[in-house]
Amino acid sequence: MINELKENKNVSVSEAAQLLGKSEQFVRVALQRGILPIGVAIKTDENNRRFNYHISRKKLEEYI
Repeated sequence: MINELKENKNVSVSEAAQLLGKSEQFVRVALQRGILPIGVAIKTDENNRRFNYHISRKKLEEYI
């Protein structure tokens, strides 16, 4: 599956969770807290606490 990631620069939360063997919620919270060094979580709505996620293919490969 890592080879498939090379086709895209960005990785979805779902794909990252699957590769890491963790839940999607784990990946989201870890990115929000800045403790998973594979991307960032950007707050897009202050009132509803919505986030937009960017997961770097390169950083994920290095982390794995």
